[in-house]
Amino acid sequence: MDKLIKAREIINGVDKEIASLFEKRMDAVRMVSEYKIEHGLPIFDAAREDAVIERNAAYIENEEIRSYYVDFLKNAMKVSRQFQAKLMNGMRVAFSGVEGAFAFIAAGKIFEKCVRIPFPDFKTAYDSVVNGDCDCAVLPIENSTAGEVGQVMDMMFSGPLCVSGIYDLSVTHNLMAIPGTHLSDIEEVISHPQALSQCATYIHDHGFRQTQFENTARAAKYVAEQKSPRLAAIASVETAELYGLEIIEKGINERNVNTTRFAVLTRAAVSEQDAAGKHSILMFSVRNEAGALAKAINIIGQFGYNMRCLRSRPMKELIWQYYFYMEVEGDLTSEKGETLLKMLEPYCDKLRMLGSFRYPAVLA
Repeated sequence: MDKLIKAREIINGVDKEIASLFEKRMDAVRMVSEYKIEHGLPIFDAAREDAVIERNAAYIENEEIRSYYVDFLKNAMKVSRQFQAKLMNGMRVAFSGVEGAFAFIAAGKIFEKCVRIPFPDFKTAYDSVVNGDCDCAVLPIENSTAGEVGQVMDMMFSGPLCVSGIYDLSVTHNLMAIPGTHLSDIEEVISHPQALSQCATYIHDHGFRQTQFENTARAAKYVAEQKSPRLAAIASVETAELYGLEIIEKGINERNVNTTRFAVLTRAAVSEQDAAGKHSILMFSVRNEAGALAKAINIIGQFGYNMRCLRSRPMKELIWQYYFYMEVEGDLTSEKGETLLKMLEPYCDKLRMLGSFRYPAVLA
């Protein structure tokens, strides 16, 4: 038999096997997309893809073709992401504010293909996931300048939702007004309280009056509607473009490094076997006993979990009593983590493990 004909017959047979295996692989991809919708996970997971490539490339004994197989894998993953995007197009993501709000921007970066649903405040966005109207919510929990977002923290402690991921979004605040406005025309600036706080020095130096709004995007929308050169908003570049405003001055926040952390809140907790690079969130209140908090912290240390942060917040229903928000490096869904949680129970009135996820995750 001619060598070319024989080679083509082999290729045809292999291609038939590949087609069958491709269908099986894409069926699994469909299951992955269903899991990601349920748990509020993004399509792209760089750490997972790198691990798969490293593991599977080792199966190729012929070094001459190993790099080609890596290219084959990367293309298969690209196709898988495209299929996931198609399946996840209808994923409903809740956020607080209007189009152009930082949460709107963050949601679009986390979930490239989704339907972003606006809500007037944090609570209604949170409740939309609780009652099943939305698949997940993207809400801010902390800013590097203004600190924690207490209302969201309180809902995380008292509500039923889990955290499937935390993402860092670099925030640049800009002064914007209707086209043709000069800096000297402006008398009043409006924005979200945290944005005003983050730009306090700039506002003070220019002698502007300040008015609080529910969020930065609503402030920009209001300025566009009022059409007054005496009024300006503090918001993102994307918001200025959305509402036809002109940037008067960029980067007016106090610090050059200004980052907001957004949590993805879902009804179901993420459970992955790979613990590499994971962080976990623990929220608890301790019993009214001497040394209860110290004992809880010591137990966490004994299990080798590095505590990244510990914050206290007042419990609204009990005066002068507090609950604690803690982030640790490591996976608390592991067997070791579950043992740790059991050992904490005698010292805690309430104990919630909100989720374990890969961190840091920076939104470009």
